Amino acid sequence: MNWQRNLLLLVVIAVELSSALYFHIGETERKCFIEEIPDETTVIVNYKVELYDPRSGGFMPSSPGIGMHVEVKDPDDKTILSRVYSSEGRISFTSHTPGEHVICMYSNSTAWFSGSQLRVHLDIQVGEHAIDYANVAQKEKLTELQLRIRQLLDQVDQITKEQNYQRYREERFRQTSDSTNQRVLWWSLAQTLVLVTMGLWQMKHLKSFFEAKKLV
Repeated sequence: MNWQRNLLLLVVIAVELSSALYFHIGETERKCFIEEIPDETTVIVNYKVELYDPRSGGFMPSSPGIGMHVEVKDPDDKTILSRVYSSEGRISFTSHTPGEHVICMYSNSTAWFSGSQLRVHLDIQVGEHAIDYANVAQKEKLTELQLRIRQLLDQVDQITKEQNYQRYREERFRQTSDSTNQRVLWWSLAQTLVLVTMGLWQMKHLKSFFEAKKLV
């Protein structure tokens, strides 16, 4: 069963770690996405902004004045990057802490489209899928076999990072579970102590009452 689980994990990891989608955004609206990323992993974010055209009822390429403010925060809520880009761009950053990274996007200004709606095409690529191997082969003058070996090595490296990240998550979960169990134990002991104290106090109070009434 263990080897089947490991095989399934490798198959899941081997699937291309990229997500392509589009979303609509209005004035002052902010869209955020969460990506679970291992440490020391390159992430590429490609995006393209289109402006709604009320005359045609569709979307057209946006004007140069419309841009997107992109903000990326790591699991410790530290800002990795925060700046305004044009209406179409390619953003790259490297994670230094494993965990959930938050990628937020919003329009740089509301004056440009005056209430119109924007459509943003977004493609997030993680790990070796963020590497342009055609450019690498051209720069390093690699043969097809050398390039394939390079890709396999990068995939193995990414799988190792993913496995380390899974172990990191399991360790964090174990620590959280142990901490929760310890708190439950102390809370139960505190409740027991309170109940015993209240019982002793009630017994003492009843004894004093009976003695005052000379019933004992």
